[in-house]
Amino acid sequence: MAGGAQDSDDAITGINVTPLVDITLVLLIIFMVTAKIIVSQSVPLDLPKAASGGQVQSVFSIVLVADGSTQVDSKAVANDDAIFALAKDAGTKNSELRAVIKADTAVPHGRVIHVLDLLKQAGVTKIAFGVSPVPPVPGGVVPQPAKSP
Repeated sequence: MAGGAQDSDDAITGINVTPLVDITLVLLIIFMVTAKIIVSQSVPLDLPKAASGGQVQSVFSIVLVADGSTQVDSKAVANDDAIFALAKDAGTKNSELRAVIKADTAVPHGRVIHVLDLLKQAGVTKIAFGVSPVPPVPGGVVPQPAKSP
């Protein structure tokens, strides 16, 4: 008999998977909602406005010029190895130090990696690379900069 009472002697031969699927979908939705909360670690705030206010950040600026010269915080240094001592000193003064490496397009890749390695050895963990913004082109193709002769 379909849908009728079952005899107590008969074994259950089928498993109803509908409740399992329902529970799985509910758990999936819960994980999706909580993942958004976990990923966004900042709380949106409406901060008051002030004319003299600004973000307080300490930036350690490194400029690598194509002719081999190096500048740290707009001051010329003897060579790239001098960056280690300056970064170590700046890192001890400010634990939230952010470094920005601005390298000319003609600077060899190995030199940029060497400076990056020196910063990491000095304990600077927040490192960014400075770039010049390029206006977007319709169609999503980014134009390549003109090569210098």
